[in-house]
Amino acid sequence: MNCLPLYYGLVKSNALLDIELIKGTPTELNNLLIKGNLDISPISSIEYARHHKSLVLFPDFTVSSNGEVKSILLISRCPIEDLSGKRIALANTSATSQVLLKIILNRGYRVKPEYFTCTPDLNKMLADADAALLIGDIALIYYMNTEDFYLYDLGIEWTKFSGKKMVYAVWAVNRRFAETRSESSKYVFEIFKTSKVYSQEHLTEIAEYASRWEPFSFSFLKDYFETLRFDFGKDYQEGLLFFFQLAAELGELKAVPELEFVNFRPGLNA
Repeated sequence: MNCLPLYYGLVKSNALLDIELIKGTPTELNNLLIKGNLDISPISSIEYARHHKSLVLFPDFTVSSNGEVKSILLISRCPIEDLSGKRIALANTSATSQVLLKIILNRGYRVKPEYFTCTPDLNKMLADADAALLIGDIALIYYMNTEDFYLYDLGIEWTKFSGKKMVYAVWAVNRRFAETRSESSKYVFEIFKTSKVYSQEHLTEIAEYASRWEPFSFSFLKDYFETLRFDFGKDYQEGLLFFFQLAAELGELKAVPELEFVNFRPGLNA
Protein backbone atom coordinates (compact mmCIF):
# COMPACT_ATOMS: atom_id res chain seq x y z
CA MET A 1 0.00 0.00 0.00
CA ASN A 2 2.95 2.34 0.40
CA CYS A 3 3.08 2.64 -3.42
CA LEU A 4 -0.58 3.57 -3.75
CA PRO A 5 0.06 7.34 -3.73
CA LEU A 6 2.26 6.84 -6.79
CA TYR A 7 0.05 4.36 -8.65
CA TYR A 8 -3.36 5.87 -7.94
CA GLY A 9 -2.94 8.62 -10.52
CA LEU A 10 -2.23 6.03 -13.22
CA VAL A 11 -5.81 4.83 -12.97
CA LYS A 12 -7.14 8.36 -13.23
CA SER A 13 -5.06 9.07 -16.35
CA ASN A 14 -5.96 5.76 -18.07
CA ALA A 15 -2.22 5.10 -18.40
CA LEU A 16 -2.72 1.43 -17.60
CA LEU A 17 -4.19 0.95 -21.06
CA ASP A 18 -0.61 0.93 -22.39
CA ILE A 19 1.14 -0.78 -19.45
CA GLU A 20 0.96 -4.26 -18.01
CA LEU A 21 0.99 -3.73 -14.25
CA ILE A 22 2.33 -6.60 -12.12
CA LYS A 23 1.51 -6.80 -8.41
CA GLY A 24 3.76 -8.46 -5.86
CA THR A 25 5.62 -8.18 -2.57
CA PRO A 26 8.92 -6.25 -2.59
CA THR A 27 10.86 -9.53 -2.69
CA GLU A 28 8.79 -10.87 -5.61
CA LEU A 29 9.20 -7.65 -7.62
CA ASN A 30 12.92 -7.55 -6.83
CA ASN A 31 13.38 -11.04 -8.29
CA LEU A 32 11.31 -10.33 -11.39
CA LEU A 33 13.27 -7.18 -12.21
CA ILE A 34 16.66 -8.75 -11.51
CA LYS A 35 15.82 -11.74 -13.72
CA GLY A 36 14.71 -9.44 -16.55
CA ASN A 37 11.01 -10.37 -16.34
CA LEU A 38 10.06 -6.76 -15.60
CA ASP A 39 11.27 -3.73 -17.54
CA ILE A 40 10.63 -1.14 -14.81
CA SER A 41 9.83 -1.71 -11.16
CA PRO A 42 10.25 -0.48 -7.64
CA ILE A 43 13.09 -2.44 -6.05
CA SER A 44 14.41 -2.59 -2.51
CA SER A 45 17.26 -0.10 -2.31
CA ILE A 46 19.73 -2.71 -1.05
CA GLU A 47 18.89 -4.96 -4.01
CA TYR A 48 19.52 -2.09 -6.42
CA ALA A 49 22.97 -1.77 -4.85
CA ARG A 50 23.62 -5.50 -5.21
CA HIS A 51 22.55 -5.55 -8.89
CA HIS A 52 23.35 -2.00 -10.02
CA LYS A 53 25.36 -3.17 -13.03
CA SER A 54 22.17 -4.41 -14.72
CA LEU A 55 19.95 -1.52 -13.61
CA VAL A 56 19.60 2.25 -13.87
CA LEU A 57 17.44 4.51 -11.73
CA PHE A 58 14.50 6.76 -12.42
CA PRO A 59 15.00 10.19 -10.87
CA ASP A 60 12.30 11.61 -8.57
CA PHE A 61 10.72 8.34 -7.35
CA THR A 62 11.42 6.48 -4.10
CA VAL A 63 9.63 5.19 -1.05
CA SER A 64 11.34 7.07 1.75
CA SER A 65 10.88 8.66 5.13
CA ASN A 66 12.24 11.55 7.12
CA GLY A 67 11.85 9.96 10.54
CA GLU A 68 8.71 7.96 11.26
CA VAL A 69 7.62 5.44 8.61
CA LYS A 70 4.96 3.40 10.51
CA SER A 71 5.16 0.35 8.23
CA ILE A 72 8.63 -0.98 9.14
CA LEU A 73 8.58 -2.18 12.73
CA LEU A 74 10.62 -4.18 15.19
CA ILE A 75 8.20 -5.80 17.64
CA SER A 76 9.98 -7.15 20.71
CA ARG A 77 9.28 -8.90 23.98
CA CYS A 78 12.08 -6.90 25.63
CA PRO A 79 13.69 -3.46 25.24
CA ILE A 80 15.82 -3.15 22.12
CA GLU A 81 19.02 -2.67 24.09
CA ASP A 82 18.51 -6.10 25.70
CA LEU A 83 18.43 -8.08 22.44
CA SER A 84 22.06 -9.25 22.44
CA GLY A 85 22.12 -13.02 22.12
CA LYS A 86 18.35 -13.12 21.51
CA ARG A 87 16.65 -14.46 18.37
CA ILE A 88 15.06 -12.05 15.89
CA ALA A 89 12.74 -13.24 13.12
CA LEU A 90 13.05 -11.23 9.90
CA ALA A 91 10.10 -11.05 7.52
CA ASN A 92 11.16 -12.48 4.16
CA THR A 93 9.28 -9.82 2.19
CA SER A 94 11.85 -7.01 2.24
CA ALA A 95 15.64 -7.03 1.85
CA THR A 96 16.29 -3.38 2.72
CA SER A 97 14.49 -3.56 6.06
CA GLN A 98 16.51 -6.61 7.11
CA VAL A 99 19.80 -4.79 6.50
CA LEU A 100 18.48 -1.58 8.06
CA LEU A 101 17.63 -3.40 11.29
CA LYS A 102 21.06 -5.02 11.42
CA ILE A 103 22.73 -1.61 11.00
CA ILE A 104 20.60 0.02 13.69
CA LEU A 105 21.21 -2.78 16.20
CA ASN A 106 24.91 -3.17 15.42
CA ARG A 107 25.92 0.48 15.06
CA GLY A 108 23.23 2.25 17.04
CA TYR A 109 22.79 -0.06 20.01
CA ARG A 110 25.90 -2.32 19.86
CA VAL A 111 23.53 -5.28 20.02
CA LYS A 112 24.40 -8.64 18.43
CA PRO A 113 21.36 -10.94 18.21
CA GLU A 114 20.81 -14.10 16.19
CA TYR A 115 18.77 -13.58 13.02
CA PHE A 116 16.64 -15.93 10.96
CA THR A 117 14.25 -15.33 8.06
CA CYS A 118 10.63 -16.51 7.85
CA THR A 119 7.19 -15.64 6.56
CA PRO A 120 5.58 -12.54 8.12
CA ASP A 121 3.26 -14.09 10.70
CA LEU A 122 3.84 -12.46 14.09
CA ASN A 123 2.47 -15.32 16.20
CA LYS A 124 4.63 -17.89 14.43
CA MET A 125 7.64 -15.56 14.45
CA LEU A 126 7.47 -14.97 18.18
CA ALA A 127 6.96 -18.66 18.86
CA ASP A 128 10.61 -19.10 17.88
CA ALA A 129 12.03 -15.63 18.53
CA ASP A 130 12.22 -12.82 21.05
CA ALA A 131 11.53 -10.12 18.46
CA ALA A 132 10.20 -9.83 14.91
CA LEU A 133 10.71 -7.49 11.97
CA LEU A 134 7.50 -6.73 10.07
CA ILE A 135 6.99 -4.51 7.05
CA GLY A 136 4.16 -3.22 4.93
CA ASP A 137 0.44 -3.59 5.53
CA ILE A 138 0.82 -6.24 8.24
CA ALA A 139 3.15 -3.91 10.16
CA LEU A 140 0.53 -1.17 10.03
CA ILE A 141 -1.95 -3.47 11.76
CA TYR A 142 0.39 -3.98 14.69
CA TYR A 143 1.40 -0.31 14.70
CA MET A 144 -2.14 0.43 15.84
CA ASN A 145 -2.24 -2.30 18.52
CA THR A 146 0.95 -3.50 20.23
CA GLU A 147 0.13 -3.08 23.91
CA ASP A 148 1.81 -6.38 24.84
CA PHE A 149 5.15 -5.64 23.14
CA TYR A 150 7.87 -3.05 22.71
CA LEU A 151 7.50 -1.37 19.31
CA TYR A 152 10.29 0.36 17.40
CA ASP A 153 9.71 2.30 14.18
CA LEU A 154 12.84 1.79 12.07
CA GLY A 155 12.39 5.12 10.32
CA ILE A 156 12.62 6.87 13.67
CA GLU A 157 15.49 4.65 14.78
CA TRP A 158 17.49 5.32 11.59
CA THR A 159 17.09 9.09 11.81
CA LYS A 160 17.92 9.04 15.54
CA PHE A 161 21.08 7.08 14.82
CA SER A 162 22.23 8.68 11.56
CA GLY A 163 20.55 12.08 11.39
CA LYS A 164 19.72 11.30 7.76
CA LYS A 165 16.71 10.46 5.63
CA MET A 166 16.05 6.86 4.62
CA VAL A 167 15.28 5.45 1.18
CA TYR A 168 13.64 2.02 1.34
CA ALA A 169 12.88 1.49 -2.34
CA VAL A 170 13.85 3.06 -5.65
CA TRP A 171 12.38 2.79 -9.15
CA ALA A 172 14.79 1.01 -11.46
CA VAL A 173 14.87 0.21 -15.16
CA ASN A 174 16.45 -2.86 -16.73
CA ARG A 175 19.63 -1.43 -18.26
CA ARG A 176 19.13 -3.15 -21.62
CA PHE A 177 15.54 -1.87 -21.81
CA ALA A 178 16.66 1.67 -20.92
CA GLU A 179 19.31 1.60 -23.66
CA THR A 180 17.14 0.12 -26.41
CA ARG A 181 13.71 1.52 -25.50
CA SER A 182 14.47 5.07 -24.46
CA GLU A 183 11.12 6.41 -25.71
CA SER A 184 9.21 3.82 -23.68
CA SER A 185 11.30 4.55 -20.59
CA LYS A 186 10.61 8.25 -21.02
CA TYR A 187 6.88 7.57 -21.47
CA VAL A 188 6.64 5.56 -18.24
CA PHE A 189 8.69 8.15 -16.36
CA GLU A 190 6.41 10.97 -17.47
CA ILE A 191 3.15 9.23 -16.58
CA PHE A 192 4.54 8.28 -13.16
CA LYS A 193 5.60 11.88 -12.66
CA THR A 194 2.10 13.05 -13.51
CA SER A 195 0.63 10.41 -11.22
CA LYS A 196 2.89 11.47 -8.35
CA VAL A 197 1.84 15.11 -8.67
CA TYR A 198 -1.84 14.15 -8.85
CA SER A 199 -1.57 11.87 -5.86
CA GLN A 200 0.20 14.40 -3.67
CA GLU A 201 -2.62 16.84 -4.36
CA HIS A 202 -5.35 14.24 -3.65
CA LEU A 203 -4.19 12.34 -0.55
CA THR A 204 -7.61 12.78 1.05
CA GLU A 205 -9.26 11.14 -1.97
CA ILE A 206 -6.73 8.30 -1.96
CA ALA A 207 -7.18 7.66 1.77
CA GLU A 208 -10.96 7.56 1.34
CA TYR A 209 -10.58 5.11 -1.55
CA ALA A 210 -8.18 2.80 0.30
CA SER A 211 -10.23 2.81 3.52
CA ARG A 212 -13.09 1.07 1.66
CA TRP A 213 -11.10 -2.14 1.19
CA GLU A 214 -8.28 -1.96 3.74
CA PRO A 215 -8.67 -2.65 7.51
CA PHE A 216 -7.64 0.91 8.35
CA SER A 217 -9.61 4.06 8.99
CA PHE A 218 -9.58 7.04 6.65
CA SER A 219 -7.79 9.21 9.22
CA PHE A 220 -5.09 6.60 9.84
CA LEU A 221 -4.44 6.13 6.11
CA LYS A 222 -4.30 9.85 5.42
CA ASP A 223 -1.77 10.27 8.22
CA TYR A 224 0.24 7.32 6.90
CA PHE A 225 0.33 8.62 3.32
CA GLU A 226 1.40 12.05 4.61
CA THR A 227 4.21 10.38 6.58
CA LEU A 228 5.71 8.69 3.51
CA ARG A 229 8.07 10.53 1.18
CA PHE A 230 8.53 9.79 -2.51
CA ASP A 231 11.32 12.23 -3.32
CA PHE A 232 14.87 11.55 -4.50
CA GLY A 233 16.59 14.88 -3.95
CA LYS A 234 20.15 15.41 -2.78
CA ASP A 235 19.39 14.83 0.91
CA TYR A 236 17.69 11.50 0.16
CA GLN A 237 20.56 10.46 -2.10
CA GLU A 238 23.03 11.28 0.69
CA GLY A 239 21.01 9.21 3.16
CA LEU A 240 20.88 6.29 0.72
CA LEU A 241 24.63 6.35 0.05
CA PHE A 242 25.33 6.45 3.79
CA PHE A 243 23.06 3.43 4.21
CA PHE A 244 25.02 1.66 1.47
CA GLN A 245 28.29 2.55 3.18
CA LEU A 246 27.18 1.04 6.50
CA ALA A 247 25.76 -2.00 4.72
CA ALA A 248 29.13 -2.57 3.05
CA GLU A 249 30.89 -2.27 6.41
CA LEU A 250 28.59 -5.00 7.75
CA GLY A 251 29.35 -7.23 4.78
CA GLU A 252 25.89 -6.87 3.24
CA LEU A 253 27.38 -5.22 0.11
CA LYS A 254 30.64 -5.89 -1.71
CA ALA A 255 31.04 -2.20 -2.55
CA VAL A 256 29.12 1.08 -2.47
CA PRO A 257 27.68 1.73 -5.95
CA GLU A 258 27.14 5.08 -7.60
CA LEU A 259 23.56 6.19 -8.16
CA GLU A 260 23.28 5.91 -11.93
CA PHE A 261 20.17 7.46 -13.45
CA VAL A 262 18.49 6.62 -16.74
CA ASN A 263 19.91 8.62 -19.64
CA PHE A 264 17.02 9.63 -21.87
CA ARG A 265 17.97 10.21 -25.51
CA PRO A 266 18.79 13.78 -26.56
CA GLY A 267 15.54 15.61 -27.05
CA LEU A 268 13.83 13.45 -24.44
CA ASN A 269 15.13 15.22 -21.36
CA ALA A 270 13.29 14.42 -18.14
